[in-house]
Amino acid sequence: MRNLKEFISLLESKNELERVSEFVSIDKEIAEVNDRVVKSGGKAILFENNETKFPVLVNMFGTPERIALALRVGKLSDLTEDIDKIFKGLLSPMPTLSDKIKMIPLLKNISQWMPKNKSGKGSCQQVVLQGDDVDLAQLPILFSAPYDASNFVTLPLVNTIDPDTKSRNVGMYRMQVMSKNTTGMHWHKHKTGEQHYQKYKTLGERMPVAVCLGGDPAYTYSATAPLPPGIDEYILSGFIRKSPVKLVKCITSDLRVPEDCDFVIEGYIDPQQEKVLEGPFGDHTGFYSLEDYYPIFNVTCITHRKDAIYPATVVGIPPQEDAYIGLATERIFLSPIKAVMSPEIRDMHLPFDGVAHNLVMFGIDKTYAGQGLKVANAMWGAGQMMFNKISVMTSLEYGQMSDYALLKEPLRAIDINQAVVRTLGPLDVLDHNSSTCGFGGKMCFDLTCRLDGEQNVEPEDIYYPEHIQLANGVEKVGLCLASNGWSILMFGVNRDAGDTKQVKEKIDQIMSVNQIKGINLVVLFDPEHNLDDISTLVWVGGNNIDPMRDTVITDKYILMDARSKFGGLNGFTRPWPNIVTQDPAVIAEIDKRWSKLGLGKFVESPSRKYLHLKFEGDSSVTK
Repeated sequence: MRNLKEFISLLESKNELERVSEFVSIDKEIAEVNDRVVKSGGKAILFENNETKFPVLVNMFGTPERIALALRVGKLSDLTEDIDKIFKGLLSPMPTLSDKIKMIPLLKNISQWMPKNKSGKGSCQQVVLQGDDVDLAQLPILFSAPYDASNFVTLPLVNTIDPDTKSRNVGMYRMQVMSKNTTGMHWHKHKTGEQHYQKYKTLGERMPVAVCLGGDPAYTYSATAPLPPGIDEYILSGFIRKSPVKLVKCITSDLRVPEDCDFVIEGYIDPQQEKVLEGPFGDHTGFYSLEDYYPIFNVTCITHRKDAIYPATVVGIPPQEDAYIGLATERIFLSPIKAVMSPEIRDMHLPFDGVAHNLVMFGIDKTYAGQGLKVANAMWGAGQMMFNKISVMTSLEYGQMSDYALLKEPLRAIDINQAVVRTLGPLDVLDHNSSTCGFGGKMCFDLTCRLDGEQNVEPEDIYYPEHIQLANGVEKVGLCLASNGWSILMFGVNRDAGDTKQVKEKIDQIMSVNQIKGINLVVLFDPEHNLDDISTLVWVGGNNIDPMRDTVITDKYILMDARSKFGGLNGFTRPWPNIVTQDPAVIAEIDKRWSKLGLGKFVESPSRKYLHLKFEGDSSVTK
């Protein structure tokens, strides 16, 4: 498998691809079809008929089996085993000459993964468009969500060079089309692309940029990977491929790109140029990321293969394709985390509902008191794990952490004052609930086994009456977890009931009047939510809680406020984003045409489940 076309052939041979010859528009229609197929566990889709001459591939990574195929393994755990061998070899003591000689085959393999320059042009440069021929509208760049600001490139491999060290970075930063030859470049302040940009700004020089699309799917995965700064993403691609990435020189700059990509968009960013207002965009959190100012990418040249295929991904309410990319990241980066930062970690799990950074679960091999909290603090200081908002430490093995039911008994026995820790730190810029963009509260639940020096708590029997008497503003109670032995109650609370501390007084009243016992976690939601839909509640809760501002810890229970905070609730002053749902007219159109698409049994639009949660207005509300 050398390129995207060959990967499509592989998917087809495994019955993992559907071709759609019926016309489907890049304007929200492809996104709506994709959403239905991803959430129903469907196949990759090649849309062969759209407004342009290029087919569009979506959902190529959207199951564990397909991401494994893309990464050339039978199953994702094979990657963990491969990397384990490398780290054990590199970090093992080598006291004798014989031990050192045994390392030679491993070092030889590693050297073969290094990217290599190739002379001449690559297949990515079979067609070259420059000057007046440059027009981004020739590419099937998707317009995905109703309140998106424009069409967005969603799977770009953004190549930049550090002007000081000359090290390469390949990042994935969405690109909003601004004109026929300009886009925004949405790299956050924590990202390597932004660090390179700041260096060029200091130098007063234009920053060359080359954006690749397609090629070997290993490139696409590598661009998403949380590699340390200065580590070339094409080395990771070489490891996945077990062969080096061959690079050719761009047409209008000295940057080098993989010779077998489908498209290359060349250009530059001028740090002296005023930034452009970019967004909103229906993002992977399931909420719109709102407008902000980002650099302008000026396109000088577009090259592509004659048989180019345009790859795209669609994000929004989970699960989406990005969840499976995160699944691969779990497996690939477990060994480096264990080897370099926290050797006691057995495994880690990124629940789909936690959208990668809101909720992360760790299983650790615990040998001393406080070790769970030690690991939490280590992870909050480790690369992109610094964006994690809520971490859950467990003593579980791999495969067990995905079963929330196994957390039931440890949560019942939790010592609130000892095993729950809150702090402040960096957050993902897409965290819409932090009072300050990119900075806010974090929280750890230490549910590991209790050892000497740690408080053991005897769980109290859970009791609540058949009919619970509620307080003013508290509209409903969710009992589905408590009825199954969880020490958790959920309440639908009107925002007019007041801030978290005011609602706590009402919850105390409810607990007392109804003689409720055995509850140590209470979560507040907007009353529009179905309090039996746990997956949605985990997703909303992770997005809508700032652990420092929206949490009250008492001697008896923890209160977490996952209500929407617009209008000044809890002192929140930023605009509050809407959830990402599809335009009802587009939903109806795809309903009508589904049978013609050849995608099998009718699949209901996932947006219908969430339309009642959408606020009036567009991408955001303020009051």
